[in-house]
Amino acid sequence: MPIPDNARKNFNTLLAKDDRLALMECVDAQTGAARYVLCAVNLSDGEYHMVPFGHLADSNPFDAYTPPDVEDDHAVH
Repeated sequence: MPIPDNARKNFNTLLAKDDRLALMECVDAQTGAARYVLCAVNLSDGEYHMVPFGHLADSNPFDAYTPPDVEDDHAVH
């Protein structure tokens, strides 16, 4: 399954200058759904190692997340 254009566009926005960032299609270990995972690319002893550190939102991220309440003393700053 190819990576959708919107996922690739978001990835290209984040692409590091030294190309040490990769977008991989993976399978969610709990649901089996396709996930588009952002990975750091490490080169060690001539081998590439992909280190996942996040995935792209499946839907509108503005609907999926709520910013912290600045009035809340427990909010992370």
